[in-house]
Amino acid sequence: MAGGVVISSSGGKVYPGHMTAFVFFSCLVASSGGLIFGYDIGISGGVTSMDSFLSEFFPSVYAQAKANKEKNQYCKFDSQLLTLFTSSLYLAALATSFLAASVTRIFGRKWSMFCGGITFLAGSALNGAATNVMMLILGRILLGIGVGFANQSVPLYLSEMAPANLRGMLNIGFQLMTTIGILSANLINYATVSIEGGWGWRIGLGLAGVPALIITLGALALPDTPNSLIARGYTAEAKKVLVKVRGTSDVHDEYDDMVAASEEAKAIEHPWRNILERKYRPQLTIAVLIPFFQQLTGINVIMFYAPVLFLTIGFGGDASLMSAVITGLVNMFATIISIVSVDRLGRRALFLQGGTQMFVSQIVVGTLIALQFGTTGEGEMSRTYAMLLVLFICLYVAGFAWSWGPLGWLVPSEVFALEIRSAGQSIAVCVNMTLTFIIGQAFLTMLCHLKFGLFYFFAAWMVIMTTFIALFLPETKGVPIDEMNLVWSRHWFWSKYVVQEGGSNRRTHGV
Repeated sequence: MAGGVVISSSGGKVYPGHMTAFVFFSCLVASSGGLIFGYDIGISGGVTSMDSFLSEFFPSVYAQAKANKEKNQYCKFDSQLLTLFTSSLYLAALATSFLAASVTRIFGRKWSMFCGGITFLAGSALNGAATNVMMLILGRILLGIGVGFANQSVPLYLSEMAPANLRGMLNIGFQLMTTIGILSANLINYATVSIEGGWGWRIGLGLAGVPALIITLGALALPDTPNSLIARGYTAEAKKVLVKVRGTSDVHDEYDDMVAASEEAKAIEHPWRNILERKYRPQLTIAVLIPFFQQLTGINVIMFYAPVLFLTIGFGGDASLMSAVITGLVNMFATIISIVSVDRLGRRALFLQGGTQMFVSQIVVGTLIALQFGTTGEGEMSRTYAMLLVLFICLYVAGFAWSWGPLGWLVPSEVFALEIRSAGQSIAVCVNMTLTFIIGQAFLTMLCHLKFGLFYFFAAWMVIMTTFIALFLPETKGVPIDEMNLVWSRHWFWSKYVVQEGGSNRRTHGV
């Protein structure tokens, strides 16, 4: 030990500092960016199951659903136009992610969050006032731009502000806020579905402005991260912020390492080109495959379309919305378990346990639906089967909520070196939104054609992704974000790509 720095069991530095009220408040406000993401996930599935919404904007789907009430349950909501209402947001978020990367790097993390809040606010107003499908889709595109900015900047902000030993807990605040947003939307859907006159869906869509306002105003009150301030030349301000967030004046070693990392980053003229270099192959692989696999868990089948899914498998209208509320509650409380355990048990343990639990749950859900509806999709689900179905869907949601849900955002945001961090996060967001769009657009058609086999399809992916984690993801808990090179250089497979270079002297400075 020297200069207040010790070496952790992982080989990385442990800098002085502790959880301060300031860093907690900053991360709490920043993580509210997850509210806009979660609220939209929850609200869109609810309104698309409401008769008043469908009859006004999608009359052909409404007529088809009524005609299929006693017939093929798998195909009653199959409509590309209806799924475009949900998935257009994620297509816009995908396109925005590249612009958001530049804004995040050039202007800072906080202003990227501000941009996300403003555009989401505009989209919610347009959706709440919509009189035709074009207004709905345009509003969704604005919401998508907001999500693109928030998902780019918030995980980076949280990873850079948090002390290394608490980074997992604070970063998962983003996912917790996402689950709170989903639950809030589910409750609003349930409360507004029975409003006389059938305009309750306007309340749900318009209230998206509330979480948008929180992140917009919150971003104005936040400081930027020390890493971002240093990169943009505000070194004195960066040191003041670092002292404040660590709760100690003994920040010299951490500050010096940040400055050294920033100098290395400035030498990189083309981060998008450099991220393809061999030495960044492990991080790039993680940034692509983790969000790719996250969406192929099938979670958005549940979260986007929970009310529609429950309606499809025989629940009544109010019952389907209440079932979505139940899964929303499970999602939120299971995420809290992840917050408490991620920096103790580590990322790998949660990934492996959650993946196994999700696999079993998907198999059981698919089998229950197969036994009830077979391949014809005819009939209604019995009360016993319905209760078992909700139980195993809740077990599935719980497994996701303490593993692939939060860690799918945490791990990609913490593994990149500063010089390629914004580009890497942009790639992660891009992959996530691409798969979200594809799954969102294709789900109802896949359900119609694959029937109960759709759940076996996602279960097969759970085997693949859990095996990938077991073999190729090193443990990153407790490693300072600018020391992450160590975990790759010691991994049985990735060590051939990442070596401790001569330029890494800053990583042992002061030790």
